[in-house]
This record gives sequence, C-alpha cells and structure tokens, in this order.
Amino acid sequence: MASPPTKALNELSATEIVKRIAAGEITAEQVVAGCLERIAARESVVHAFANVDAKLALKAARELDRGPRRGALHGVPIGIKDVIDTADLPTEMGSPIYRGHRPTCDAASVALLRAAGAIILGKTVTCEFAGMTAGPTTNPHNPARTPGGSSSGSGAAVADFMLAAALGTQTGGSVLRPAAYCGVIGYKPTFGAFNRAGLKFAAESLDTIGLLARTLDDVALITSVLIGGKAAAASLGAAPRIGLCRTPLWDTAQAETKHAVEDAAARLAKAAAALRDVTLPADFAGLKTAARETINNYERSKSMAAEWASRAAEISPKLSRCIKLGMEMPHEEYLGAIALGESCRARLPDVFEGFDVLLAPCVQGEAPLGLDSTGDPGFQAIWTILHVPAMSLPTHRGPNGLPVGIQLVGHRYDDQRLFACARWIWERLAC
Repeated sequence: MASPPTKALNELSATEIVKRIAAGEITAEQVVAGCLERIAARESVVHAFANVDAKLALKAARELDRGPRRGALHGVPIGIKDVIDTADLPTEMGSPIYRGHRPTCDAASVALLRAAGAIILGKTVTCEFAGMTAGPTTNPHNPARTPGGSSSGSGAAVADFMLAAALGTQTGGSVLRPAAYCGVIGYKPTFGAFNRAGLKFAAESLDTIGLLARTLDDVALITSVLIGGKAAAASLGAAPRIGLCRTPLWDTAQAETKHAVEDAAARLAKAAAALRDVTLPADFAGLKTAARETINNYERSKSMAAEWASRAAEISPKLSRCIKLGMEMPHEEYLGAIALGESCRARLPDVFEGFDVLLAPCVQGEAPLGLDSTGDPGFQAIWTILHVPAMSLPTHRGPNGLPVGIQLVGHRYDDQRLFACARWIWERLAC
C-alpha cells in the first residue's frame, strides 16, 4: 500500500508539530522556516499580516531547539490579532493612530502562549479597532471576496497554511464569521474564559478572545494553555441531544446556509443524534440590535474617548458614525439593551432544557464579493451577547465552491460539553 503524501511543515497542525518535535523528527526552526516560506509565496495575494519579523521568529525557534521542552505548545507558530498587545512586535489596531505603537509587555493571552513554548510568528490584520472598516486581507479561496472580519488576517492566515493557529476577538461575530468564510474552525469561548488583559476593547461587555485553527485537537490544546486546565474530552460517550435552532434571522439566510444547517441536521439525526427543533423566545429577536447597534456603539464610544478627542480625523467614517451614535445615545437606551441581554441569559436554561448543544446558522452564505464589507455579523452576534460558547465548523460548500460553516452553541460555562459534541458532529459531517 502506498504511503500517504508527506505534509509540508507549514501544513502541520499544532498537535502534529508538538508531537514531531518531541520525537526529534523536526525542529521548531524548520517549522517556522516552512511557514515563512508560505508567507513569502502568498502574502502578496492574501495580505494576512500587519507585521512579521522573520529574524525574531527564527531566533525564538532556535532558542527553543537548544533548550528543554518548554510546554504544551513547544515550537508551534501562532498569529496574534493586531488588537492584542505584543512586547516584541507593534500593536497597531488597524489604525494610523497606532502606527509603530510598541506595548511594554505582552497581553495575558500572549504571555501564556509564549510560556507554553509557542512562537509568535506575527500580528494578523484586523479591521480598524476590531470594527467594520476592513483592512487589505483577501479570502484565500478567492481574493475577490472578503475573508470576514474583524479577525480577517487570523482566519485567512490559518486557512492558507501560513501558521497553525491564531488568536482572534469577537464583539459581534469576528471569530466565527472569518472561520466560516475561510473554511477553518472558529471558537468563541464562554465570555471571560480567556483573560483579556492587554486587549484594546471595542465593547467591554461583549469582547471575547477566541481561536481559529484547522483541527479541533488544536483548539482544545491551545484552550487548555489559556485556561490553565486539561484539554477537552476526546469524546461525548453517547450521541448528543441537538436542538435545531434556526433563530429569528432564518429568513435572511441564503440558500447555501439553509442547506448546510438542514443537511447537517438530517445527517446527524440519521447518525442517531436525538434532534428536534427549538424556537427562541420572542424577545430574543432584539438581541442582534441590542448587541450591534446599542451596546457596541455606546461602549465603543467610551473606550475610544481619548482617540476621538485627540485624533478624530484619523478615524474612518464607518467607525466615526458608531462613535457619534454612542456619544449621543441616552444612557437609558444602553441600559435597556444590557437588561435585555441579562434577561435572555436568565432564560437560557429553559432554551437548553433537554439539549447538549444547539445547531444554528453561522453566516448568511458564502463570503460576499468585494473587500469593503466583511459580512453581516447577525447570526453570531445574538450568541455573543448571550455570553455562551460557540463554534463554527467548515462542513459545507456553497454554489461557488466556497466554505459555508455551521454554528454549534453550547451551555454557558460548559465549553467542555461543546467540545465533546463538536467532535462527535465533526466526525460525521467532515468533508
């Protein structure tokens, strides 16, 4: 029997990199060199990085190779969204206001990754201040289409095999949407699961640090480092109880998303999952507006008060409109949105009653044409404001052959069960 083709080093998963370095088959320097070669070949098309320091990354790899095993991520190249502080690379927020800005120390998440032996390969492109004004990144499957946002570079770099995994952030849908459009796995944990020290806030009550990777094993491994716990369980032990939740936004979904969700549901039911429909309470329909239009605008206007006061002319028209709306918003309107989020969170036990996980649409459809818009965050935003963990799996393709992800939503604070369900589902739906 012929041996399977050998993967290029830049195509290895984080889990494979760790195992092969530990076995003495490869070195961290070889892995980083392979990733840098891929970046050199493709960056002029994909534009995934705001900053890469090849010499620095290779130096870090050589230091790892000379010493003992550093930790669970020894030798793994990881990208960091450019709203998260790094001490040895600029953190520029996708804005001219922060051009060349050098933080004095790493963000907590970056420090934990480094302590575990990860190599910070570069800063990935973000939309301006993790908002909606896109950077130059293209979709690696079709450069005429958006990669999604605001974690644009993270999704594109992972999908294009420039590195094994990357950090992103989600205020509305900024981890799961790029994951779905680029065809990788996106994970937004329960709100607050990953420490946010060193993150430039967009909306403090929504912002969540998340992960983009190509395998569930990698997401589980990196998560274990960031939470200081064990990797998620490998299996569920039984077929999951799945709630098919089309959400109040179902009518806005394109045919390929409706097909992805309904096809996934049919195949999972055939595979013995206990699956039935679940309808969200009527007041949940207001969550998209509460998250995107009210909380986001109000909190962003406060988090950017200094930039607005001193350098407003350098802020994009899109973001300027959000800040103005937030500045002018009555405090009572903001409190009403906060109250809606809290009341809906209180009803989540009823929504999840009898279910291990919800299956929901993730994006409207394939990645849209053009780079000016990063797509509608609605299908992700309703879960972001609820503070529940969510994951996008690249299970389907649309009419143009582009990825279309499905979304799995877990119980709040029970990310382990979400992982177990995702593994069971992925084994039965993976293309």
